[in-house]
Amino acid sequence: MKEKYDLWYWYHNVSECYYHIQITVKYRKSLLDKRVQKAMIGSMKGFKERYAVEIQQVGFDQNHVHVLCRFLPKYSGGQVIRLIKSIASRNIFEEVPEVKKVLWGGEFWTDGYYIATVSGRGDRKVIEEYIRKQGREEDINQLKLFEL
Repeated sequence: MKEKYDLWYWYHNVSECYYHIQITVKYRKSLLDKRVQKAMIGSMKGFKERYAVEIQQVGFDQNHVHVLCRFLPKYSGGQVIRLIKSIASRNIFEEVPEVKKVLWGGEFWTDGYYIATVSGRGDRKVIEEYIRKQGREEDINQLKLFEL
């Protein structure tokens, strides 16, 4: 049986590349409570229509966020990450202003990030499951992506 591929048609472009992005709160502060999570998710609504960035899955741990998304190859990963970070931090500071007092200098995210491509023909489901389980203490045997 032939697998049906998850192709994304956007005007004259076709893509099936997914990206796993991980961004971390400045100073690794554990600030991602329910209010901050809600503000961040709210900031991502409409990304597909405005920026051609489709957010598939978001997973929160205490001090970092995993995002599974896809965007057209005309954008670089760095451009999309800057977009996510800037819009999310602005929204978080507006909706949860007390967070700004905990961070020196008024920046919400660290400068760095992690990004990896995930093929629509490959192991996207593994990444989705990993992101879905972020921050759940009962999932001690959570899937490990890397052995250090």
